[in-house]
Amino acid sequence: MQKSTFIITKMDCPSEEQMIRMKLEGIPSIQRLDFELANRRLTVFHTGEVSVFEQEIYALKLDATLIDSMESNDEIKEDSDDHLQKKALWWVLGINFGFFIIEMTFGWISRSMGLVADSLDMLADSIVYALSLLAVGAAVARKKSIAKMSGYFQITLAAVGLIEVIRRFVGVDEMPVFQTMITVSCLALIANSVSLYLIQKTKSKEAHMQASMIFTSNDIIINIGVIVAGLLVYFTSSPYPDLVIGSMIFLIVIRGALRILKLAK
Repeated sequence: MQKSTFIITKMDCPSEEQMIRMKLEGIPSIQRLDFELANRRLTVFHTGEVSVFEQEIYALKLDATLIDSMESNDEIKEDSDDHLQKKALWWVLGINFGFFIIEMTFGWISRSMGLVADSLDMLADSIVYALSLLAVGAAVARKKSIAKMSGYFQITLAAVGLIEVIRRFVGVDEMPVFQTMITVSCLALIANSVSLYLIQKTKSKEAHMQASMIFTSNDIIINIGVIVAGLLVYFTSSPYPDLVIGSMIFLIVIRGALRILKLAK
């Protein structure tokens, strides 16, 4: 058994991890992939030469560098905590999708683009978790098809949201209901905190769980941003804080969607 380690500079979220997994799927010499998103590190356990898959990793253009390749005595075995991890991820998926619906609904009712944008971020998370869970064991072509549909759907919704933000910037005549912004965002903050707790409770060092933890931590920061925007709407009596935070989140959603679309290539 060989162990080859890569530093991948542009690997910082679950989207890049999925890209790499799809790219390397089907290569028989690869026995296991260990991801460390925080350190931008990928360790590949394999038989045979590293050159069999090295160029496949470089082809993704994520600034990958092979830093080490050596013999390994590590045993490849099934993770006994798989059931616990999947159960936690299903809960997180349900929470994210549920709050996508809640925030989208109350976002339009309260005229808050910050809430609408945050709902799309929740949807983006749901898609990443769904790709990890629902596509397990599926053919590569099916995974790519799911990724492509999800990516285009997110971009379309985010683009519509940005157009609405521009319309309101140009001729703004609608004040968002800051009470609803703050209340719903606080609930979303609690939901994401619960999601983070469920993921941490698994005590898993597996890549997909670590990735989910990073993703959910970022969501908490976004929730706090919408709460702050709601407070600024109240203190300034201006809709612009809501439009600014909405624009920022829409751009984050589009960036994530573009990463997902790379999975379809």
